[in-house]
Amino acid sequence: MGADFIVTDNPARSRFELTVDGHTAFLVYQRAHNTLTLVHTEVPDALRGRKIGDALVEAALQAGRSEGARIIAVCPFVRAYMRKRRDRQQTVE
Repeated sequence: MGADFIVTDNPARSRFELTVDGHTAFLVYQRAHNTLTLVHTEVPDALRGRKIGDALVEAALQAGRSEGARIIAVCPFVRAYMRKRRDRQQTVE
């Protein structure tokens, strides 16, 4: 991931956001009772193939960890990312 990718939390819209080249990608979430539910990831076509979705998910996971929240992955993209990440970690061990 590029160092120029800065993901921000927009609590007013309940989403993590990343704007590149005038296009905003986002990951919608819900926070409740020590949980962070990751609902939907949206990456504009102009930003596809640049690992923007990965950056959003990673930022959400880091935020959840820092809050001590349980992560609930509803979004299929998030679930696939977490599965791939887990598989990579198991391969390294």
